[in-house]
Amino acid sequence: MKKKMLVIVNPISGIGRQKKIERLLKDNLNQDIYDYEVRYTERIHHGKDIARQGVDEGFDVITAVGGDGSVNDAIAGIYGSDVTLGIIPCGSGNGLARCMKIPLSPVLAIRVLNQDNTGLIDTITLNDNFYIASIAGVGFDAHIARLMKSAKLRGFSAYLNLILREYPTYEEKDYTLVIDGKEMRRKSWFTTFANSNQFGYNATVAPQAKLDDGLIDISIVDKIPIEHIAITGPLLYANHFELSQHVEMFKAHDIWVAGNTDKWVNIDGEGENVGNELHFVNQQQSLHILKRDMKSPLIPLNPSDALQLVHDQIQMVHDQIIPKKK
Repeated sequence: MKKKMLVIVNPISGIGRQKKIERLLKDNLNQDIYDYEVRYTERIHHGKDIARQGVDEGFDVITAVGGDGSVNDAIAGIYGSDVTLGIIPCGSGNGLARCMKIPLSPVLAIRVLNQDNTGLIDTITLNDNFYIASIAGVGFDAHIARLMKSAKLRGFSAYLNLILREYPTYEEKDYTLVIDGKEMRRKSWFTTFANSNQFGYNATVAPQAKLDDGLIDISIVDKIPIEHIAITGPLLYANHFELSQHVEMFKAHDIWVAGNTDKWVNIDGEGENVGNELHFVNQQQSLHILKRDMKSPLIPLNPSDALQLVHDQIQMVHDQIIPKKK
């Protein structure tokens, strides 16, 4: 019996690879496995409403086409149900997809859906009404996420430009954390609460994080002096951020945070005004998701697919250099 898949497309997400999604689905999605329907978001967080409607309509799989924010909306819509999440990454950072080894090429991401390999991963709840699949954070990363929310340009270069612009003036803040019942006070530039290992762009801020270990990885980061950036930056991309003298890491199931004076939180790459007090809880194996079967190759079936893969790779390199307008 075929499964019903609802594909939710954010038409303005990230860097634009989603624009050909209907043709790519028609040519590449295995229609012996899935009957599918495509719907487009029309406003911020509309994907949450569409996903919830899809659950009510009896869809078996909800696939998010977009970035981490689009994925987060789909998760919020299906949370608490047995519906399975699929991902076709077309955003900027694509942190969860990268962590799960889902290719950034839409053609190959669709091949992952065709593997029909369902598994379970953890999620994190925040104040009982926000859901995090990848990473959350307070401090500087939340500040940048808030600015990106209203930025006219998307992509890595736009993100980097904001970081460079805001770095000199954003100072460390005082936080009180209660980590599995143990209170500690810390001054930090930013603090992340990770389910996956990275922000996106392969920036692994929590290199030991696992999606199914029942724990949240906490990284408390001091403001890094300019003279140390040349050392610390490569550690972030070499999967060894824990080696920096400016980073302190913990693992926990339950975390309370007080002192979030900005009130903003980075939730899967999107800035959200959550409040001064925060409560993060790991929800073990709470999300059904289509995983990549690493033992099965994702080989294009025809020459046009191969050309599309080449195009995707060129486009991704281009978009890392030249920001895209929303």
